[in-house]
This record gives sequence, structure tokens and C-alpha cells, in this order.
Amino acid sequence: MADVLLTHSYHLPYDAKQLRKMQPYAPIGTLYAASALRERGISVAVFDSMLEDPSAKFAAALELHRPKVVAVYEDDFNFLSKMCLTRMREVAHEIAIAARSASAIAIVHGSDATDNPELFLKNGFDYILCGEAEATLVQLCTFLLSGKTTQNIDGLVSLGQDGRVVSAAQRLAKNPSWENLPLPARDLIDMEPYRESWTKSHGYFSANMVSSRGCPYRCNWCAKPISGNKFHLRPAAAVAEEMRILKAERGVQHIWFGDDVFALNQHWVQQFAAEVVQRNAAIPFKIQSRADLMSEQTVQSLKLAGCAEVWMGVESGAQSVLDAMEKGLRLSSVRAARGRLKEAGIEACFFLQFGYPGETWTELQQTIALVRETRPDDIGISFSYPLPGTGFYERVRGQMGRKRNWADSDDLCIMFRAAYTTDFYRAVRNALHAEVDSWHAAGSDSHAQLRVDELWRRVNDQEPLSRQLDEGAASERTAPLSSSVIVPLAALTTAGEV
Repeated sequence: MADVLLTHSYHLPYDAKQLRKMQPYAPIGTLYAASALRERGISVAVFDSMLEDPSAKFAAALELHRPKVVAVYEDDFNFLSKMCLTRMREVAHEIAIAARSASAIAIVHGSDATDNPELFLKNGFDYILCGEAEATLVQLCTFLLSGKTTQNIDGLVSLGQDGRVVSAAQRLAKNPSWENLPLPARDLIDMEPYRESWTKSHGYFSANMVSSRGCPYRCNWCAKPISGNKFHLRPAAAVAEEMRILKAERGVQHIWFGDDVFALNQHWVQQFAAEVVQRNAAIPFKIQSRADLMSEQTVQSLKLAGCAEVWMGVESGAQSVLDAMEKGLRLSSVRAARGRLKEAGIEACFFLQFGYPGETWTELQQTIALVRETRPDDIGISFSYPLPGTGFYERVRGQMGRKRNWADSDDLCIMFRAAYTTDFYRAVRNALHAEVDSWHAAGSDSHAQLRVDELWRRVNDQEPLSRQLDEGAASERTAPLSSSVIVPLAALTTAGEV
């Protein structure tokens, strides 16, 4: 039995795209919350819905633990949670109903609940925890379990007696002591299904950890409902020691750092590399970072620590689009980072974004050209997704219809008046993905080349028909299409390769 049962609402089999990839990671944000509760002497159990069906298995967890409090505590370090997917929202509501039927108090924490408190409160939850909520969770559970009043807890939202949303004095709670929390309570979940899934699909076992929380950059499309622009960095020695534990004691063979922005502090990266070497803790790992943080010294330190793969938020090959996003990034930094990482033997991968306001056919072609010039090892393409709390959302909210969230991670639909239709952006995505994949395929595959050529032909055929701009705006903002703009793969050279 446990006084508090923690869970989260992401279930891998409900997301077809991620199920195909089969790269499941433990809900580390949820496990940090469990550590915070346990440190304060509160008995806690975790129901991990990543690989266990929440519809079928959660009721059994309720019966087993008979908790007084159920908290759907989303993993803030998983980009899927940050996407506020409607499938996750539905699961959360089902968990709340089940908890209430078992006479437990229902709490929720996460980006979607923070953005839409009334929706969650009116679908079964008693409280919403906003911001960096480990301390808020501990305080609330302490009060609830002792029968004390819950008023004036920072970051707490509930419904008043009149049915209106009532917020505490500071709605977005901060937890500057997060970096000193005990390690996430991995012992409260079964890691073996993760090991089995990874080994069967990829031949090795990858686990996740984080070295920091938050991001101080101010890209105007990036939603930050949890940490705002705050940034917390764990001690380098503590991060290296956790790597050692995962490697030596858990048999982990690869690590994904779920940080929003790794390597923000160059001196920290140097210290981290030294600590890893001292502990013989180096194993291959991948990170998410920015191109303009990939200095020569940082790349050397990352290599020393075991870094194998860096995903950079490149977003666009058009400087005008990056400037409109307030990205604070120059394309020259992207080219330099690609070159340095390649020289160090570290894979360089680009996150790209299609559909941002002001991006027309000309800017899309510039993105395609940048990818062809720099030849990244992999790309990930998303579409501009307006989420509450961003300048981008405020700019386009008047153009949005009833649908405000993607259903799952492969939804990728345009929900505002972009220059082109969703189908067209998907056609460009498919063609560019296929082309990049063909560069890195073993040997020469003529069938793959023919497929890439055919995908680009479909893009060319669709472009004049797919514009969503009115005729006047299109004539002003969209470059004329030339049949030679998208060059078939067979005609490509490696002249632009770095």
C-alpha cells in the first residue's frame, strides 16, 4: 500500500509513430517527483503507463496500493508531454475518474493542465500543480494526508465553491533546489520491459537522464509553461556519477539526455567530461542543443565524455524565418557546428520546422538547400504548432478553428492559416526525409533513388495547387515555381558536403 500513487498519461501503443520507432524511455520527471515525496517520508508508488495499458492496468494498481492521493505527474523532460496531445489528455481524464471512484484525491501536473486548468478541473481533478512542482506536490500531499488546509500554496490551482478557477498567489511555482534532489526513483518501476524493447528493436539498451532543467532562450514559438525562462544545472560530478551507476549497475549501454538545451555552459561541459573520465563512466549518449553552442572546446569535451549524437534546433534554412522566430541563431553557426561535429566523429542531426508565418516556397527551398549543403546525419521535421503562452500562438490564434492540439505525435496538421496545406508540407517532409535516408543507406540503391525522385515530383506537382494564401498575397510572398528548383536525386553531386 502507498499513500500516494504517481502516474503519467503517455502510453506508447497509443502513438503509432513512436511505437514504430520503439524507443521508450522511463518517465524521469515523474520519478523525480517520487523521489521528492519519498525524501519527505511520504509513502509513494508509481504506475508507469509507458508500456502498461492504463485502461486495463491502472484499476489493478489502485486496488493494490489503495492510495489516498493519485497524482498524474507528467514527465516534463519528455518532448511528447510538452506537445499537449489530446490522446494524453483523454488518458489523464480516465485516470482522474478512476481515482475519484476509488475515493482518492486526484491531482494533475503538466503542460496541458497548466494551459487548460478549467478543462482538467471539470473532468475529475481536484488540484492542478503549475510550474516546477515537486515542492508543491510534497506540500500539498503533506497537507492532504494530515487533513490541513491547502490554501496559499504556490503553484496550486483548484475550483472554488462557485465553480470558478482559484489560483494560489504565485501560479507558476519555482523549484531552484531541483538540481539537489535525490536521483529519480527508478527502483519504483520495472526497467526490464524497457531493456527488452530496446534490445529487441535496436540491439542495445538506452536509458534517459537529465543534467539541467529549462531553457533561457526566447524562441517565440516555444512553450514553457513549466519553467518559463529559468535554467537549472546539476553539478557535473553528480551527473557523471549517475552515468556511472547506469553503466556499471544497470547495464545501460546508451543514454539520452532529455535536457532542453545541453552544453549551455562551456566550463560545465569541460568539468563534466573530466568527471566522466575519472569515473570510467563514458558510454555513447545523445543530446539536444544549439548550433551556436558547439564551439571547438565544447565539441572536444563532448567527444571525451562519450557523446555520439547531437540534435540541434536548426528550424529553417532561411535566415529571415529564424529572425522572425527570434531564434537568435545565424546560419553560419549551423554550418560551423556541422563541420566541427563531423570532424570529431559525432553525428550532427537537425530539427526542422515547416509552416512558420512568413515562410513561403522560397524559404522552404532555402531549407532544402541547407540540408543538401551540410548533409546532416539525420533530420526530424515538425510543423509549426501554436501552443498557449507563446508569441506565435498570440499571432495566429484568430486563425485557428476548434482543433487546438495534435492527437498524437504524428498528427502534424497545420491549425492556422499557413502558406500551404498540411498535405503539401507532408509531401515535402516525406521527400526530404527519403533523400537524407538515401545518403546514409549502405551501398547504392537505384530503387531508393527512384522513390526519392518520385516524391520530389509529387512536391513539384502539388506546389501550385497547395497555396492557402489569397491570390494577391501569393503573388507578393511566394516565389514562382520552376521545374528545376527541386533537383532529382540522380542529378545531385556532393559539392556542398562538409
